[in-house]
Amino acid sequence: MENRVVLECKINITKKSKPKLLSEIRNKMRATSYSIKTIEAYTHWIKDYIKFNGTTHPQELSKEHVEKYLTYLAVKRNVAASTQNQALAAILYLYKNIVTKEIGWLDDIVRARKSKRLPVVFTKQEVREIFNYLDGVPKLVCSLLYGSGMRLGEALKLRVKDVNFEYKQIIVREAKGNKDRITTLPDKIISELKDQLNQVYLQHKKDLKKGLGKTKLPFALAKKYPNADIEFGWQYAFPADKFVNDKESGLVFRYHIHESTIQRKIKEAKRKAGIMKHATSHTFRHSFATHLLENGYDIRTIQPRRDPYGRAIGS
Repeated sequence: MENRVVLECKINITKKSKPKLLSEIRNKMRATSYSIKTIEAYTHWIKDYIKFNGTTHPQELSKEHVEKYLTYLAVKRNVAASTQNQALAAILYLYKNIVTKEIGWLDDIVRARKSKRLPVVFTKQEVREIFNYLDGVPKLVCSLLYGSGMRLGEALKLRVKDVNFEYKQIIVREAKGNKDRITTLPDKIISELKDQLNQVYLQHKKDLKKGLGKTKLPFALAKKYPNADIEFGWQYAFPADKFVNDKESGLVFRYHIHESTIQRKIKEAKRKAGIMKHATSHTFRHSFATHLLENGYDIRTIQPRRDPYGRAIGS
């Protein structure tokens, strides 16, 4: 009887000591500085891949299982080519970094067809009409998208310190491909953006008095600069009204407002303006580039060649 109890204890200890597969993937990706969105996307596709194969552990699956799953995505679920490629990237990451199993060259996949649709673009008049039905922070965020060509996620992740009013520049951190870039700060929104950051400053001061006011820093900066998380410059330019609790660190902080808040306001404004186009926040980015071209600008030259410190940067 005693031997049986000891054996059961050993089994339980073994189970607890080994992290679950998806947790292991998340931890590995965080440690190697993948973005939150990429981590969410990869874990979603890996989980879907495992479910498709009857919850069999990936170690026991082969190249043929991967090919069948990717073909299923293209044929049965009719996903876009980019979606299938993302699923493939997630599975390859799984086998290269977590399971460490060689699955060979995938040559029997049915490839999803690439879309030939042109991007949706607002006319200048449509932009004006939509802005007539926007106000407050949603209007300011959309003005930033249309005036600088930023993506919605990039605008909402913007930190106070990355806005340079003197040089009329915005530093976009961890953009697509996990690269930083510099874009223009449009003159027309400078006054409104200053007002917004002043409101954030006052709110931050109140939070500090309550023993709060910390923010989540990227990568390992919290360890390198212990007090940086309470500095105003690291606060989000568009913070949420409520605090969130980060389960891993126990940090209580203001995250930026959710993307769905802006998307919902754009949808409402579009409906009120009577615009029937299937447009999203990303349409402002396409419109930014299109209208620059219409006005005779070369969009390859709109980014400043030097940063605020005079250092040369890529276009």
